[in-house]
Parts: sequence; C-alpha cells; structure tokens
Amino acid sequence: MSDLHQGLTSARLMLRAMARWGERVAFSGYGGSYTYSQCLDLIGRYQAVMQGVGAERGQRIALLNANRAEAWLVGVAAQGLGLCLTPLHPVGSFDDQQFILEDGEFDYLLVDVENYLERGAELAAATDRLKHVFTLGAADYGLDLRAAAANAGAVSPALWAQPGDEAWLSYTGGTTGKSKGALRRHHSYVAMVNAISADFEWPQDIVYLSVAPISHVGGTKIPTTLLRGGRVHMQHGFDPDSVLHDIGSEKISVALMVPTMINILLDHPKLDSADLSSLELLMYGAAPMSPTRLLEGLERIGPVFCQLYGQTEGYPLTVLRKDDHRKDDPGLFAACGHPCTSVRIDLLDEQGEPVQTGEVGEICAQAPQVMDCYWNRQEQTEETFAHGWLHTGDMALADDRGYLYIVDRKKDMIITGGFNVFPREVEDVITSDKNVAMAAVIGVPDDKWGEAVKAVVVARDGAQIDSAALIGLVREAKGAVHAPKSVDVVDEIPLTPLGKPDKKALREKYWAGQDRRVG
Repeated sequence: MSDLHQGLTSARLMLRAMARWGERVAFSGYGGSYTYSQCLDLIGRYQAVMQGVGAERGQRIALLNANRAEAWLVGVAAQGLGLCLTPLHPVGSFDDQQFILEDGEFDYLLVDVENYLERGAELAAATDRLKHVFTLGAADYGLDLRAAAANAGAVSPALWAQPGDEAWLSYTGGTTGKSKGALRRHHSYVAMVNAISADFEWPQDIVYLSVAPISHVGGTKIPTTLLRGGRVHMQHGFDPDSVLHDIGSEKISVALMVPTMINILLDHPKLDSADLSSLELLMYGAAPMSPTRLLEGLERIGPVFCQLYGQTEGYPLTVLRKDDHRKDDPGLFAACGHPCTSVRIDLLDEQGEPVQTGEVGEICAQAPQVMDCYWNRQEQTEETFAHGWLHTGDMALADDRGYLYIVDRKKDMIITGGFNVFPREVEDVITSDKNVAMAAVIGVPDDKWGEAVKAVVVARDGAQIDSAALIGLVREAKGAVHAPKSVDVVDEIPLTPLGKPDKKALREKYWAGQDRRVG
C-alpha cells in the first residue's frame, strides 16, 4: 500500500478530536471528569513517562482496568508511540490473563490498583518477560504512572506509529481451548471506527453511558463519541439503580448493553418511573435477545433499540437498525440485520460455495475491519481465512429481503438421531413463553439419540415453569426433532465475562468422561 492510500493511525484520529473540542467535557462519572484539553495534556505526559523507561515502537502493553478515562487515555498514548495494545478482561481468571501476557509477548502492563491491586501484583510476580509495570495510583510494585505524569511537565503528544503498525491484539474468549490473539493494524482499527460511525444511528448530541467493560465492545464506542465532540459517562460495573438514575441525571442519549443487562432493567421496579426521555439509542449485542423481551422493551423504554453483530476477529459486521425493531413486524426481532456498508457477507457451505436463499450456511465476511491474523497461529489463521473469507463460525440463513438470521454457532449444533438441531432456534421458542427469563439449550449424551436436546431454563420472578408445556411449545413450533427431551429449571445460568450463556460450563457436568469435545 502506497503512502498516498494509507490514511490515519488510531492515535492520530483521537488526538485530532482532543485538539478540536478543547474545553468540552470528554469524560465524566467513575474515575473523574476530564475536558478534551486535559485529555490531550495527559496523553503527552503519559508518553513522556513511557519514553523515559525505554518504550519504543513495536513493543506491546496490556491494560487491566475498570471503566475509567485514565486507562483509556494510556491506551491512546501507547498507540501514539507505536505500541500495540491489549485490554485484559477485568473479570478474567489469573491463568487466562497470565497466558495472554506470555503468549502475546508483552513488554508492559498497566494496572488500575484501585480495583486490581492484588491481581496486578500476582501478574507482575509471575510474568518474567515484563520490562515494566505501570500503576494508576501508588502500590508496592511498579511505577505510579499517575504520579510520574504529574511531574513530567506539559509535553506535546508524539505520533510515532504508522498505519501499517500493529495497533490492537484482542484475545478471543477461549471457549474451545486457549484463547487466540486477533491482531489488528492501525488501518484495520480505523476502519472499525469508521464503520461504527457510519452504520450506527448516532444522535446529534452524544452522551454515551459506558457501562459494559471498555476492555471489550463497550470501549469501541468511545472513539466515535469523542470524534463527534460528545461525552463518555463511565460507570463502575453494572448496577441497575445507577444506570436508571444516570440516564436521567446525565441526559444519556446512547448506551450499549448486553441482553442480560437489559432484561435486568426490564424487571427492575423503578424502570417505569425512571426518566429515560433523553435516551435515543440503546445498542445491544454479544448474545441474542428474546423477541418477547424486545417487544416489552419497545413498549416500556421506547423505539431506541439497535442490534450489533460481530466478533473479535471482525467487528462490526451487521446491524439491525431502530427502524427494523417494529411492533408490527416482530419476526425481524430474530434477525441480526443487514451487512454494514463496508462489509461483504456470503453464507457459504462446507465447500466454500454460497447457499441458496433460505438455506443455512456459515456467515463469511470480507471487510477492511477484519483482523490481520491470529498471533502466532498460522494454521488457525489459514483455517479461519479459508477461501479468502473470514469464517465466523455462525450459521445463518437469509430471507428474500436480505435480512440475516443466525441459527446458532457451528460448534453448538446438536446432532440428534442423525438430524441437525441449532439450539438458538429452540431457545427463541422457549423464551417466547412469558414465564421464562432465560434459556440455554445444549446436547447431552443419550444412548438412543447420540445427543438429546436439553433445555436449561430460569423462571421469571414469581413465575412457575411447566416443563411439559415448554416441550409441547417447541414441538408445535419446530417439530418433534427440536423438542427437548428434558427441561432443567435452575436459579441461574452461568455466564461468560461478556454476558453470554456459558454453554461450555453447562455441558461439562453432562459430558464428563464422554468423548464429545466440550467447547
């Protein structure tokens, strides 16, 4: 690629926003309030400290932090110096976090010691390859970046990174073994920001409620907010009372939540009395949302819902816009929308050939925001990029209007009596029952069927589950093959750190000692 066509780095994009909006408030809420000018100043100071300990282009830094502006600005500072950034999921296990530090060959670690003092100390002690540990606040290990930056003096931010440099190494959830690092260069990261800016229905005045972890998809909405001169309001974890309060008091216009969070709000006794009049866009993703609950959300929260679809390897890929969330067309609630403007999607069979309209195929994508590769995993990279496409592992069909409907993850498919059953299709039927708060469907070992369909169900508060009625509901809607052979009613379904049902954990007790891979 010639210099003429390379475009921007992510750091240059953000520094341009900081310079443009000056004394507007960029961040508020947990971790303090900062104007754009203050952000620009902090980035320069952080860079001065990093340079002082030898940070240089091509190195890597991992961040362990809660939702706070300082940590996000450290990331911008590091990327400006040409460092590659990785956010560690704040609720990840020690083993997973240490694995990432070792596998990704990290040189530096930033620790938010107000929230992760002990874990940071454990990681610092166990990871020999780290050159330096930075801390936000005083600790008995590492260099206090906050204090050092205060003493650094005003410094103009540096822009050493080039568009082709490594910018972001984001690790997958690791549900089928050790997680993999999806590597993005600056041009890919900027393409992601551009797609989010172009294809999501942002309001004129953006006040973004950052409640989902900024280490994951919640953080991807910060660049667009700042580019448009908006404000990011940080929350420390998800608390429904605080969410409802802050939407009203802070005049929140945009939020992103996983369906579990939205369901909790819908069940909250203060929802109907809360002031949600400022909310114009409520994005959701990471897991499917029950059509029944979506309809309830439209009635009680308003026509503000927008579904996002993508994955670590490529985001965003599709969007189901607000106009697609219509009470008069509830069938669309099961769709994940249309491809984003910059994305080409085909549904492919096992041979890499497109399937016919209405047939199930794997969602495969081509887009500038797709990752470059899996770090140090050539074989898995080649498999994922087979036939020149990003293979998502999600199985879907398309209707004659071009809407995509995900039926399930390829690896979650249940083979029962020789028939293929996609759990999500069963889950959508079960969660249409007003007594069901959440459902997860898995295959369990069965001498007769090979795998038997099992539903694990959580009842709504005060409701009773009629297992036979649920089985009958699925049989009527999808046929006998899809009908669960059994229903387990539980108090809660285990969730991944991203708020998705943890089917690996669900399957483990049923498949212990069996041949099936638990993924």
